[in-house]
Amino acid sequence: MTSRIPRDSRLRLVRPRPLAAAPRAVNQRRPSRPAPRPPEGTPAPAELAGMARTGLAGAARVARWADAALGPGRDGATADGKATLSDATTERAAADLGLSAAQIRADWDTARLAGLVEVHGDSARPGWRLRAWNRDDSAVLRGWVALFDAWSLACPEPDGHEPAAVAEVVSAMPQLLSFLQLSAGPVPVEQLLDLLQQRVTELRTERCEVSYEPGTGQPAGSPAPADPAPATDALLAPLLDWALRALSSVGALTYGGGQATLTPLGSWAVWVKLEQICVAAQSPAGNIEQSAEDMLRGCAQLRPNAARAEYRAWLAARPVGSAVTQLVDAARGDDALLRGLAFEALRVVGAPAEPDVRAVVDEPALRPYALLWLAEHDGVDPEDAHEVLTREEATWLWVDTAAAVADHGEAPMLVRHLESAVQPTVPQLLDEVRAVGHPRTVQVLVALAAAHPDPALAKAVRRAAFQVHTGG
Repeated sequence: MTSRIPRDSRLRLVRPRPLAAAPRAVNQRRPSRPAPRPPEGTPAPAELAGMARTGLAGAARVARWADAALGPGRDGATADGKATLSDATTERAAADLGLSAAQIRADWDTARLAGLVEVHGDSARPGWRLRAWNRDDSAVLRGWVALFDAWSLACPEPDGHEPAAVAEVVSAMPQLLSFLQLSAGPVPVEQLLDLLQQRVTELRTERCEVSYEPGTGQPAGSPAPADPAPATDALLAPLLDWALRALSSVGALTYGGGQATLTPLGSWAVWVKLEQICVAAQSPAGNIEQSAEDMLRGCAQLRPNAARAEYRAWLAARPVGSAVTQLVDAARGDDALLRGLAFEALRVVGAPAEPDVRAVVDEPALRPYALLWLAEHDGVDPEDAHEVLTREEATWLWVDTAAAVADHGEAPMLVRHLESAVQPTVPQLLDEVRAVGHPRTVQVLVALAAAHPDPALAKAVRRAAFQVHTGG
């Protein structure tokens, strides 16, 4: 059987194809669903992109300034290596652009959240969206949606509130935004506050919070979980005010006079996310309510485009921060297939996932995946991204991918996986595989020996597996 698709072995390492039931997935295609139409009155994509360009004009201006003034070989952009502009750099930008220091810092933060500028150490470089800013409406809208998803980072939260309460409000805001979108007009803040109270109470009930008597460490009264403490106006009102001001600052809504109204951009973005949720609910996998690990297992049976649609829907249904954390935790598990799929889902997340991906670069099991993700995020062509890996890292990734094939694929697929190794010969591959120290090395070699039709090669692979098993 032949394929018209050229085999790029390293690309298969980055983007694993569905490893089980592929023929069944092809033969059981569902009828194509007509493209959904946005609500009546929604501006055309070109008009929405124009609105986004206008709202992000300051951020784009600072990003272009950073491209010219802070590139490699020039003075550093930051003082702490954490993407915060140094005072000297802020003053330079303010003088060059004729803006206040506060406006420069605000536009810089917006540019980072929208993916217009990327900071690496103490240097800055333009994001790919900035390069496409004037010619690609979809890049502009994706940049604005990235900012919209990161609304809770765009405005400092009020002091004096427990992190758990802030997290509850962030988790509840998608429901409030959906209500605003369905209302298609101004909504009184009192009504939003009432809805927020209900949603926070539901979240606490879902967690089965238990009321404890002070100093006892035991549940009060009976051992059954107590009703969660109701959310109060005094607690939630200032947090709702913060959330609405933050969403207003990114251009998702207007807020004032005791009411809030979604902007055309905000209404469109919420509709897109609701549509993604509806698509997932109607899909064969239906993974939207699953944990990250179960969602990825469900997507393992899907073709790549269908899997990406599931990722988008799953992400749309939860705050981006917690979604990224769940995906990274799933990647840390024992299943190599889920590790690869988790990073595919993180590619769908895009810029908001960069800090979490960068944070796992030093974890041996995740390092090759993280390096490839970061390279592609920085604009490296996926065909060439493998060049960022050392020989040892590429070998480790080969073994990890082989483990996924052994666990979920078919024997011929494992044999074909030999072609994706960076080593030119099988003996050299076996030598380096033995040295790389992957925990699944023995199982991979045993499975490969059992699957390979060449008796001599299978014998060499079995010998290598025995040597690894015995420590030789």
